[in-house]
Amino acid sequence: MHAEFPSLLGAGLILLGIFYLGYLSIKIKLPNVILYILLGIILADVLTDNKLLYFAGEIGIVLLFFLLGLEFNVNRLGGIAKKVWPAGLLDVFLSLGVTTLIAIGFGLDFFSSLLVGGIAYATSSSITAKLLDDRERMANAETEFMLAILIFEDVVAPIVVAVLVGMSTGDAFTAGAFGILIGKILLLTLGAIILGKTVFKRFEIFLDRIADQDFKIALLIGISLSYAGLALYLGLSEVLGAFLAGMMLAEIGRIEKVEQTVFPIRDLFLPTFFIYFGTTVELGDGVPMAGLLAVVLLWSICAKILLGVIGGPLYGLSRRASLRGGLSMCSRGEFSVVIAAVATGTLKVFSGMYIVIAAFIGMVLFEQAPRLTNMVYGKPVKKKKNLKVPGE
Repeated sequence: MHAEFPSLLGAGLILLGIFYLGYLSIKIKLPNVILYILLGIILADVLTDNKLLYFAGEIGIVLLFFLLGLEFNVNRLGGIAKKVWPAGLLDVFLSLGVTTLIAIGFGLDFFSSLLVGGIAYATSSSITAKLLDDRERMANAETEFMLAILIFEDVVAPIVVAVLVGMSTGDAFTAGAFGILIGKILLLTLGAIILGKTVFKRFEIFLDRIADQDFKIALLIGISLSYAGLALYLGLSEVLGAFLAGMMLAEIGRIEKVEQTVFPIRDLFLPTFFIYFGTTVELGDGVPMAGLLAVVLLWSICAKILLGVIGGPLYGLSRRASLRGGLSMCSRGEFSVVIAAVATGTLKVFSGMYIVIAAFIGMVLFEQAPRLTNMVYGKPVKKKKNLKVPGE
């Protein structure tokens, strides 16, 4: 009698696969994210619509952005918002607007062209944030700018999705619907600010009173998942909700108390997100619209580099940091997959191929960004400190 393959066995094998690929990535000096996505693509037929893998991945990505949000308290986030909007609008024009016009130039109708523009718009928040953490670049000058752009895109992308879904079903995306969506974003943000200034104002003292680490884990992960889930309930991105949940707790004096508790859980679940991401990509049997694919890939990379080169100085970065930031934001990922789900037929296969290729090229450019920047501007010269000798 043939027994059904146990989910527990499958989960164990996936965790062993994650260990092996993580170990292999160190040996061959390749980002482990690439290997996780490839594993997902290879196992797509087996793992498609696997709810356990999807849920584990959701926890991982939520905790990643929860921890990122801890670095940005309300005052810092307010200052960033004032500085990032010119670069954010430039990003919309270059990556969404120009790409849509390119697709129209290749003979696609407006809906299909806008869909291609939407897929090419948003940088992969998960891939970029994971690489920033893995490569210890969180303290770099351009990192705040990059994270600000990611959050800006996470606000704009749901609007793009809503427009495309409305067009695909024949319903118009009205000014009222747009207003409601913006209202939800403002409500979620305002709620996080109020909770951070009231309920979580003395959260550090409360954490110190919890001696049992298990209870502390349940509390912190419960907060992050709840606010991320609330964002999903409102039709927004769970990434945005998770980031705001971290921002609520950023008001406490020593965020490392929270980080030390959450880090191990994040590191366990996050690789499953990239494996699941790989299972959602449809590659098909051939290369549809190869000319358009090549042009959109080339332009989407140029658009993000231009975003860094032009938008970085608008944010206050040096030319060196701006170029390094632009080269590090070329990956496409989760929002592209969400938008690609609206596509059908040839356009769906086109979208799958674009996402995989753009993700890989983006990761390579991220790895090479410091070296390429040094090739353009030369190696940074370390400033010598003037040491005064006693008695001089």
